[in-house]
Amino acid sequence: MVWAIVSISVTTANITMFWSRPIRFVFKSLGLRRHLLLAYLLAMATIFGVSSAAFYFFFVSSLKHELDKELLILARAAVPSLEIIKTKGLQSLNQNVSWQRLFSEHKQGLEWFDADSKLLAREGSSSRRFLFSKNMPISLSEGSPLFEQKGRSRSVTIAVYSDDPDNKNLHLEGYIRASQSTEDVETILSQLQLGLWLGGIAALMLVSLSSLYLARQALKPTKQSLKRLEQFTAEASHELRNPLTRISIASEVMLSRSEQFRRSSDLKKLDMINVAAKQMQRLVEDLMFLVRADTGTLAAAMKRDRIFLNPLLRELIEHFEPIARAKGILVRVNLSENVIVKGDTTLLNRLFSHLLNNAIEYTDPGGSITLSMQDLKGLATVAIADTGIGIAPEYQSFIFQCFWRSEQALTRNPDSLGLGLAIALAIVRQHGGKITVNSRMGKGTCFQVCIPLV
Repeated sequence: MVWAIVSISVTTANITMFWSRPIRFVFKSLGLRRHLLLAYLLAMATIFGVSSAAFYFFFVSSLKHELDKELLILARAAVPSLEIIKTKGLQSLNQNVSWQRLFSEHKQGLEWFDADSKLLAREGSSSRRFLFSKNMPISLSEGSPLFEQKGRSRSVTIAVYSDDPDNKNLHLEGYIRASQSTEDVETILSQLQLGLWLGGIAALMLVSLSSLYLARQALKPTKQSLKRLEQFTAEASHELRNPLTRISIASEVMLSRSEQFRRSSDLKKLDMINVAAKQMQRLVEDLMFLVRADTGTLAAAMKRDRIFLNPLLRELIEHFEPIARAKGILVRVNLSENVIVKGDTTLLNRLFSHLLNNAIEYTDPGGSITLSMQDLKGLATVAIADTGIGIAPEYQSFIFQCFWRSEQALTRNPDSLGLGLAIALAIVRQHGGKITVNSRMGKGTCFQVCIPLV
């Protein structure tokens, strides 16, 4: 009978460990819809942004190319007029062509220069911003047009050559510059930018609505699976409690009748079974607590009362101080008054009880524990510091994981399940706070809990 009970205990433990890990993993993914939505929006925003930027720069490049092409045609068309300007002046040229009427529609202008870069004539809406630089003839020496942009005007300057029959070489006659205002172009580009921004915002709004629907549809099967898993968890937990309770009661009854056992080894086995059953009961309860925290059931059920932390912590100190004193540990208390938070008294009791119990458990006789509380930047900051064994730096990122225990912790407390700090973290998160740890090997550990004030 003893070994049957042992077998049942071990089997129960394996079942509990089996379903607890995947459940915590699955329920941690309940924020999948939010992450999926954000990833989808980020991807669409990136695609639309890159596409819009590429389209915009392509459009700007094409528009500038067309403008340069138009200015170059105008400058080349005015090449024959340079000789007339040099010999007869601009008035004789206006008798044949009305330049002013030709340029008024497009805000264009022409400027004629001689071979020494001296301005001969100007007609149309030419901008005076373009000064004839000394380096310009050098740039135009090979016959290539020179394009310039200054402010809201763009220009092209070309060199005009004539054939010299005697030397069979080209002779520089002068320069012609055609310019045009880019105000209309900038207006078009501003309208295009506004259109792209408005279109992008509208597209992201439509994408947001569609992605919400798509994410909801995509996660429907997962939600159904999670709901079935949650139901299975609750039923499995209930079914596990019953045999564990029966094992515990049976072992206690048998231990109360120890005179019936002839061998002391049977009593030891029964005691082991009783301890294991109670440990398993605690494990099931802790796992169910974490599952409820991950699924949101705990948040929906927990109270939101105004809690004065000072009396709550002093009551806990009254309970733990005798335990610490019996172990030779000094307890120091420094608590601020009128620190109020909103939360669940039972959960906060469990949180600080576990931290105080850990501090006592891992502090050697002759050490000390300090419990302090203060109002810091709108947060109730509770610190529990000890002079215990400490936590190695490489392990501090793992201590809030389920079932994780260091070798030193296992040596100190082999019966620990490794769920206490995971539960503490869950309680802190339920209250909208955070918990941090600062520890040095052989020097001690300090856990700091910050919870928003009322």
